[in-house]
Amino acid sequence: MGSDHLNRALITGASSGIGKAIAIAFAKTGIDVALVGRSLDRLQPVVAAAADYGVVAKPYAIDLAEVDHVKPRIQDLLTDFGPISLLVNNAGLGYTGALATMSLEDWQQVMGLNLTSVFQCIQAALPTLRDQSGTIVNIASVAGKSGFPDWGAYSVSKAGLITLSKVLSAEERSHGVRVVTVSPGAVNTPIWDTDTVHADFDRTQMLTPEVVAQTVLNAVLLPSYAVIEEISLMPSAGAL
Repeated sequence: MGSDHLNRALITGASSGIGKAIAIAFAKTGIDVALVGRSLDRLQPVVAAAADYGVVAKPYAIDLAEVDHVKPRIQDLLTDFGPISLLVNNAGLGYTGALATMSLEDWQQVMGLNLTSVFQCIQAALPTLRDQSGTIVNIASVAGKSGFPDWGAYSVSKAGLITLSKVLSAEERSHGVRVVTVSPGAVNTPIWDTDTVHADFDRTQMLTPEVVAQTVLNAVLLPSYAVIEEISLMPSAGAL
C-alpha cells in the first residue's frame, strides 16, 4: 500500500485529553479518524477540529464500559467506516482508593474499561489490521510499572495492559501487525477532575496531551519494518 498505509485510524476515548490530542495530531498528518466516546455531543467538536484538516472524521458513541457489547459495536463501526491501519486504545478510567476497602464493583469497573474493553477492541479490529499490516497503540501508564499507594486497581489494570501488549506483539508479529505501548507519567487531562480520582498534584508540572499525541504519531510513522515497542514518557521534572 506504500506510503498511504497509515491513512485510517480508530481512536477510543477521543472526546477529551490524550485521545482528542491524538485525533488532531493524526488529522494534521492526513490520517482519517474514527472517534469513539460515550457521547456524540462531546465528540462533535473533535470531529469538527479534525475535519478542518481535510480528513474524514466520524464520531461513534460506544460505551466501552459495557464490555459484553464492545466487540460487536466495534465490528459495526468498522463495517461503516471501512478498513483501518491504526488502532489507538486510549479510553480508560482513573481511580484512587485503598485495596483494603475498595468494593468489588469498583475493582471490576476499572478492569473492565482499562483492560477487558481493550482486549475486545483488539479482537474486533485484528482482521482489518492484519490485512493492512497495521499498528496497535495501547496507552498504558507508568503506574503499570510502579506501586503507587491508592492507585492499586488502576496500576493493576495498566500492568495488565502492558503485558497484554507484549503477548499480542509476539502473537501478531508474523501477521505483520506492530504493537506499541506508551506509558506516560502524569498528564494534565480531565482525569484529575473525575469523581473517581482524589489526588492533589501540581498540574502545571505534568505532561500535556499534545506531547503524548506527538509521541504516538512519531511511533506510528516509523517505517513498517521498525517498531518502538515500549515508550515511557515522563515530565522532565520527574514523577509527581
